[in-house]
Amino acid sequence: MIKHIVMWKLKDHAEGADRAANAAKMKALLDGCVGLVPGLLKLEAVIAQPGLEATYDLMLYSEFTDKAALDEYQNHPDHVAMKPFFVAVRDARQCMDYEI
Repeated sequence: MIKHIVMWKLKDHAEGADRAANAAKMKALLDGCVGLVPGLLKLEAVIAQPGLEATYDLMLYSEFTDKAALDEYQNHPDHVAMKPFFVAVRDARQCMDYEI
């Protein structure tokens, strides 16, 4: 199994919207990826909660059966289509994949 974790710090304003609106849009786009490929076992997108210490604004936690399933997800046209928006609104991104 491969676990895929990504965190984004967002710009205060980008693409005509503020940080909160862009985080909500990103979450909705990520939530739409549930079931996108057969090997995607779990996908959870969460926005940092106000009042709690957080260094990033949005996090994706996902699990895949294997590297091939993660690669299929990464290259799926629906996933690829959302990347330009994510790049435009992010200030920083961290990613970690690991096998268990």
